[in-house]
Amino acid sequence: MEKNYVMGIDFGSDSVRAVIVDVKDGRTVGSATCEYERWMKQMYCDASKNMFRQHPLDYLEAFGKCVKGALDAAGENAGEYVRGIGVDTTGSTPCPVDKNGTPLALLPEFSENPNAMFYLWKDHTAIEEAKEINKIFSDFNGEDYLRFQGTYASEWWWAKILHGSRADERVKEAAYSWVEHCDWIPALLTGNTNPDSMYRCSCAAGHKALWHSDFGGLPSRECLEKVDPYLAMIARHYAKAPQVATTKVGIITKEWAQRLGLNENVVIGGSSLDAHAGAVGAGIKPKVLVKVIGTSTVDMLVQKRENLRGRDLHDSCGQAEDSILPGYVGMEASQAAFGDLCSWFRTILMWPVRNIIGESDLLTDVQKEKLIQMTKEKMLDRITEEAEKIDYDPNLTVLDWFNGRRYPMINETVKGGMYGLTLGTNAPELFKGILFAAVFGSRRIFDSFVSRGIEIDEIITVGGISQKSPLIMQMLADAMKRPIKVSNLPQACAQGAAMYAAVAAGFYDDLEEAQAYMNVGFRKIYMPNESNFEKYDRLYKQYLRVGRHFEEIQTERNQERM
Repeated sequence: MEKNYVMGIDFGSDSVRAVIVDVKDGRTVGSATCEYERWMKQMYCDASKNMFRQHPLDYLEAFGKCVKGALDAAGENAGEYVRGIGVDTTGSTPCPVDKNGTPLALLPEFSENPNAMFYLWKDHTAIEEAKEINKIFSDFNGEDYLRFQGTYASEWWWAKILHGSRADERVKEAAYSWVEHCDWIPALLTGNTNPDSMYRCSCAAGHKALWHSDFGGLPSRECLEKVDPYLAMIARHYAKAPQVATTKVGIITKEWAQRLGLNENVVIGGSSLDAHAGAVGAGIKPKVLVKVIGTSTVDMLVQKRENLRGRDLHDSCGQAEDSILPGYVGMEASQAAFGDLCSWFRTILMWPVRNIIGESDLLTDVQKEKLIQMTKEKMLDRITEEAEKIDYDPNLTVLDWFNGRRYPMINETVKGGMYGLTLGTNAPELFKGILFAAVFGSRRIFDSFVSRGIEIDEIITVGGISQKSPLIMQMLADAMKRPIKVSNLPQACAQGAAMYAAVAAGFYDDLEEAQAYMNVGFRKIYMPNESNFEKYDRLYKQYLRVGRHFEEIQTERNQERM
């Protein structure tokens, strides 16, 4: 029997994942993960300035190793059976490129310049530029270019480009255009990296660059010119209309086929942002909310355009045409921090471990390192065990805005906070408070959809936290008062990208058909515990009250600084 495989490539924040799946049933036949070497050393980053840059060589090197690892795991001659490749990446993660579409950081004169690299999604260096964009985009000659996205974020396309151009004149002069990571990979694999004609995915174009049919494309050149003439110049080199993720972008180049160990007939499909691919892999359809839960969250729905006309959703989510499923409007909301809250708490607790044990003379260097590593690996599991046993302190409230608030009502200046601490508050109690903050942030997003008439019949979760933390999943079910389904996919984003490839290569007519054959179901369903509803409602109302108070304080501080 002839073997037909497709490959899904998921470029995450820390690593790239590759899955090779059988097109007929979605079964994984090989997979691999490879970390970004420079990124793991936090090169080209400055957390104190919210600057997070990634070198394109990290992507290229990890991609090559990852694909070869997946092929090795898939068995002998697996490369001969791969028929297509689909891609997803983080976003908005743009990079300045020259006229050939080459990232500037791949040129010798810019090889160590962070401003010439990819600006990772969580880079917040463009907060001030985002403020300028919001002011002009929200009302330009009577047109509101933000009506489908709400407040424009510093994490997004135009803000990052504007900041990059102002921060580094050499980069500004050398950059012919800017390219999203998710668009660069398919372009690279097919050999057309010309910014004027290369593939641009509808997902990033709609959600990050504000492309919309109501505007006739991007925001008008006149609007962009008013913000900064440089943005209008970039728009001139973004002439190609965006295309859906299932597009057949082209055939792999001979060079890349040889480099990856693939046959020369592999179809290169389109791309999307990573969470959107995860939603596809998990089985998104109308009235189904898919939550990708990781360091942050992304909450996604799809709906036909005509069913959304007249609804004011700009504070609740971003909307883009063809962004998740072709033919639908994709709706996206998110939390800026979820798993990151737990990581932050662990980092705080690890400070004395690293600094006291690390300086101790009682142990050898090898023993100290093993002890520190063991503590780090077991800390959250141990605290979670204790948190499960305790009844939460009703006077303690934690806000999840450690990295600002995305939705609803985007506000990047607000900060996380804690209210109700006493000398009796211990580590497990505080940890459970942090979990409540994360869960209530998710409920706030859910409520904003429901209150605006968006029907949600099913909730599906994907990501490491959903598969590894029964405590958080049960808390989520109790807070939302809905069953929470956990996808059985360990790599949902890569699986969704593989579905793009299956359609692009002609095995299925559309993503809905691919989902019917390639979705592998659920590993668990968490049912809501009605006995917790009243308590959770009370805690949630307190969370909202404390949040309003903290936001008022932050607003007053911002006004004092002006």
